[in-house]
Amino acid sequence: MARGLRPLAGALLLLEVAAAVSFVHHRYEEMVQALFRVQSECPYVTRVYSIGRSVEGRHLYVLEFSDYPGIHEPLEPEFKYVGNMHGNEVLGRELLLQLSEFLCEEYRRGSERVTRLLHDTRIHIMPSMNPDGYEVAAKQGPDSIGYLTGRNNANGVDLNRNFPDLNTFMYYSGEISGPNHHIPLPDNWKSQVEPETLAVIQWIGSYNFVLSANLHGGAVVANYPYDKSQDQRFRSHRRTVNTPTPDDKLFQKLAKTYSYAHGWMHRGWNCGDYFADGITNGASWYSLSKGMQDFNYLYTNCFEITLELSCNKFPPEKDLERQWMANREALVAFIEEIHQGIKGMVSDENNNGIAGAVISVQGISHDVTSGDMGDYFRLLLPGTYTVTASAEGYQPQTVTTTVGPAEPSLVHFQLKQDVVRKPPERKASGTRTNNKTLQKKVVPRATRRGTQR
Repeated sequence: MARGLRPLAGALLLLEVAAAVSFVHHRYEEMVQALFRVQSECPYVTRVYSIGRSVEGRHLYVLEFSDYPGIHEPLEPEFKYVGNMHGNEVLGRELLLQLSEFLCEEYRRGSERVTRLLHDTRIHIMPSMNPDGYEVAAKQGPDSIGYLTGRNNANGVDLNRNFPDLNTFMYYSGEISGPNHHIPLPDNWKSQVEPETLAVIQWIGSYNFVLSANLHGGAVVANYPYDKSQDQRFRSHRRTVNTPTPDDKLFQKLAKTYSYAHGWMHRGWNCGDYFADGITNGASWYSLSKGMQDFNYLYTNCFEITLELSCNKFPPEKDLERQWMANREALVAFIEEIHQGIKGMVSDENNNGIAGAVISVQGISHDVTSGDMGDYFRLLLPGTYTVTASAEGYQPQTVTTTVGPAEPSLVHFQLKQDVVRKPPERKASGTRTNNKTLQKKVVPRATRRGTQR
């Protein structure tokens, strides 16, 4: 009897799931309610938290999915989606709300794919980084909205031009063998950014994010770093100079994963523009300074791309379901891209995790670092690599490993403490030839010199 009722129960659950999805635009209060509704429906695998407030005091809410919400599990990578950075580019906001409901519903019905994803990945979803700008845009309505209405935050600042400019420092320091990762922020950076930007910088500094995408509108293309051109001879706004990162091939693969899983992005022709494979290097499209995706790559371990998802920045509600169906698989497939390359633990001889250890891959001049627990994640394409882990006070360790096309390879490092050897003591000298008492020659104390690595 119970066995016969299972198909009926499954059908009723599907009807319930279908009824829960609403393809409408969500104002701030409605967005908050939607996030907390998902949390209440899937309480054991979700958590809602705020990373700060906007200029007008609205919370910047994040919905987390994990089998242990609120806890970082060693060797479990952290992923994030950020939507609505420009207040009038709203499709990403609605897609992320739909994605949140979808992940919860699929987990509840026992989807093997989603269950595995939530057990192996800690996913953070921020539907709106600019809730103040959204409210301005939403008041105009989809039909009468201006192209820039609501784009900026309440202080009139474009948040995707508001992050510290680490590109310029990197381009300069690259000529003198400077740092290629975790570039330090300028001393006065907090006074130069908006509250929303400050909250995001502190957020991404608190979590060891590995992969990310921020969702925009106005075009249909997957855009990857660098956004800012290294060639500064051009003064026009839309200068086009391809400016690849050391991980250019990997970024292209990440962008293509989204593009080809999308309903039509990969076709290339969209919104009057053509992008081969539906992807583009940011600076090759047009140079953008102080953007968020470059900042992620240069300041943290996170590889971020920018997804332009619709020609219409504020599409009418009747188009939302079609857009969701076009993006659903791509949104999930892109999260799954976090599980490639290598990962492992960096520990000392007593198996204590070493935080901040540098993981270098020979031939790729961009390093990552281990997290607070000593775990690290390095996205890589399939191939054979020579990898070195180093940390202050320890002897570096180098291994060669092969990365396959599926799961990441586990590569652990156990570093030995770097023993500082004392210089040999000088022997007493100055023995007199007439066999009188030995007398030690006075030796001036050696000046201690700093060691450069």
